[in-house]
Amino acid sequence: MPETEEKKLPFDEKITVEKWKFVSPEEYKSKHKETIKESFWLSIASELDWFKKPQKAYEGKFPFLKWFPDGKINASYLCLDVQIKKGKKDKIALLWIGEDKKERTLTYNDFFKLVNSLSFAFKNRLGLKKGDIATIYMPMIPELPATMLALSRIGVIFSFVFSGFGSQALKDRIDDSGSKIIITADGFLRRGKKIYLQKNVESATSNSNIEKTVVFRRLGEGWLKDKKDIFADDLIKDVPSDVFVEPEEMNSYDPLFILYTSGTTGKPKGIVRDTGGYMTILWATVKWVFDIKDEDIFWCTADIGWITGHSYIVFGPMMVGATQVMYEGTPDYPHPGIWWEIIEKYKVSIFYTSPTAIRLLMKYPEENVEKYNLDSLRILHSVGEPINPEAWRWFFNKIGKRKCVAGSTWWMTETGGIIISHTPGWELIPMKPGTNGMPIPGVSVSVRRQDGSYAEPGEKGFLVIDNPFPGMPLTIWKDDRRYEETYWKRFEGVFYTGDFAVQDQDGYIWVLGRADEVIKTAGHRLGTYEIESALTGYEGVAESAVVGIEDKEKGEIPIAFVILKEGVSPSDTLKEKLKEQVRKVVGPIAVPKDIVFISKLPKTRSGKIMRRLLKAVFTEAKIGDITTLEDEASIEEIEKAYRELKKELGK
Repeated sequence: MPETEEKKLPFDEKITVEKWKFVSPEEYKSKHKETIKESFWLSIASELDWFKKPQKAYEGKFPFLKWFPDGKINASYLCLDVQIKKGKKDKIALLWIGEDKKERTLTYNDFFKLVNSLSFAFKNRLGLKKGDIATIYMPMIPELPATMLALSRIGVIFSFVFSGFGSQALKDRIDDSGSKIIITADGFLRRGKKIYLQKNVESATSNSNIEKTVVFRRLGEGWLKDKKDIFADDLIKDVPSDVFVEPEEMNSYDPLFILYTSGTTGKPKGIVRDTGGYMTILWATVKWVFDIKDEDIFWCTADIGWITGHSYIVFGPMMVGATQVMYEGTPDYPHPGIWWEIIEKYKVSIFYTSPTAIRLLMKYPEENVEKYNLDSLRILHSVGEPINPEAWRWFFNKIGKRKCVAGSTWWMTETGGIIISHTPGWELIPMKPGTNGMPIPGVSVSVRRQDGSYAEPGEKGFLVIDNPFPGMPLTIWKDDRRYEETYWKRFEGVFYTGDFAVQDQDGYIWVLGRADEVIKTAGHRLGTYEIESALTGYEGVAESAVVGIEDKEKGEIPIAFVILKEGVSPSDTLKEKLKEQVRKVVGPIAVPKDIVFISKLPKTRSGKIMRRLLKAVFTEAKIGDITTLEDEASIEEIEKAYRELKKELGK
């Protein structure tokens, strides 16, 4: 194995903080071992409020398993009715802040009334019933979680399409799901601009089976109604304020929603999520990972259009009666300190965000953080992609002031809930900069070699989940074969995640990124994360992305794209220093052929770097689908940099 970043990771550095009780890795593993059995998850499920409590963990022909098959449950009931019964009627459920500084506060009773009104209208005026499918295409407004809860209340399967997607992506998902109803909004604000959704909806539904479009008002503009369009406030305006819709008693294995995952190639996969298994893993992880108390203010910065928002804005936190913050805008608009301003104002105590956002905010002067009081924070977590040690340290030191638990959760759309993480609400092991921690109770993971054998500690391999777990997919919508082949055939009998990882001597998992984000140079396989982590570890670098470009001699060579912190100027000298940094940290084989300084990277709205677009520009390949791209100006800047580099090299 080449001298790579895995060997340079801080495997041995262990960090603890005052006021938190830590156990040794050995103690954690010993207690964890006792949870790897079916009866464990059945005991966790029994903590939920079921209409009919299950007596069986799961059944079915592997891997098509039905979790808690004899149980009856309803997700909306757990999130609302149960909270009302517990006396949380007047507790604040949501503190919403618009990008224009508009604020709204909704209690659990406010949500209960709105959800029942919507459920009544969906059921009695639109004719939706259990098993039907509705598409949601909405921005971050309070009516969004209300809509999801209203549909789940009456047993309607919803398919959420992220509001940043264009018309073709929306159409593809509508057509694949077979939806006949779309629920949307007139638009939203994004970096001071009004983003209208009408054009995308009309284009996507013009030749579809959509029979009715329900529109919520956010901007209060546009949408000349035709006969199939109706404003949501008109739909519910004469529904009695005290209307009550009996929650549908769902089988635990009944589908709750479909969420499409996009790959670099191939048709998006419609992951089908069950109800009982999904709610069980959320119930557990909200308690173990976030340790949410009644007095906490929780803020997950994800968009609800992604699985993180489904799980840890809507269903998970509301199931435990949490108070949450929701912000419509981006991390650095209208100013780079907006997130810290919100944390100070609302006294946020648990903060869940992405490494991409952390690295974005790192590039700004520290005064943007230091002028705000962040003493309310007690737990920090990140999600979405690997967090490099340098970003973790900034998060822990500058945001957490070295007094918060700071973790990096690993999971994916396909798992439904967090699988690997520090668990301050269960047993807490010391922190290591950049690690994901250990698997949660009830879940076993391992790192495998190409042939399926177990990798040694410190050896890079493929991350797999060894045992069935609640929240696992029912299937891929209308494609059982693809589900089985994608996730269960690569390594027979275990769930293949598609990620590279390392497990260290203490048992900590270090997820290194997607297995398909690999550069094969001179016979060596290097993960892009390895080189990117070395670059972002250099003072003055805020963010980086690396891709492999074809080379006749070596197969592929790395090209690095680097964003500098404010006040740092690009230069040839800096390029050489960065190359030396990679040579020192990763090894000579990983040194980029060139380093391109840019001001922004092409990313999805969820913050993931679209490396395939970087590669496409530098290989003069077809750019392809950019419906998930947040800012097309990023591609224009990269294309300009490529033209200048070609000219400089005389090609």
